[in-house]
Parts: sequence; C-alpha cells; structure tokens
Amino acid sequence: MKRKTYPLRISPEILEAMQRWANDDLRSINTQIEFVLRESLIKAGRFKSQEVKSGVVTTQEADQD
Repeated sequence: MKRKTYPLRISPEILEAMQRWANDDLRSINTQIEFVLRESLIKAGRFKSQEVKSGVVTTQEADQD
C-alpha cells in the first residue's frame, strides 16, 4: 500500500502519550498514530477493514457496535 505524507500539528502532551504507547507496543510513532486512527474509523463505521485469508485480501464492512 502506498502511503501519503501529511504534516500533523499535535499537542506535546498527546505526542508524548502516543510515543509512550508506541514504545509499549514496539511500534514507531507514525505506525501507532495510523493504528489508532484506523481502529477509530473502523469502530465508527467509517472505514472498511481488510482481512487476509489464505493470501487473498478481502474487504469487509466493519461491524457496527
């Protein structure tokens, strides 16, 4: 998947909290931010999740809570 760059303005407190969380999960800060955004979008029903099964990527609607 090709990724786009985007400048992000973020408060120092949020950035520090995200960095601690990323460190705990052994992720980069960029990957952690993307992870949190994706999970929030899926939970809100605003993003289709992708599942990999037997080497084939299928797209499914995220479950609505």
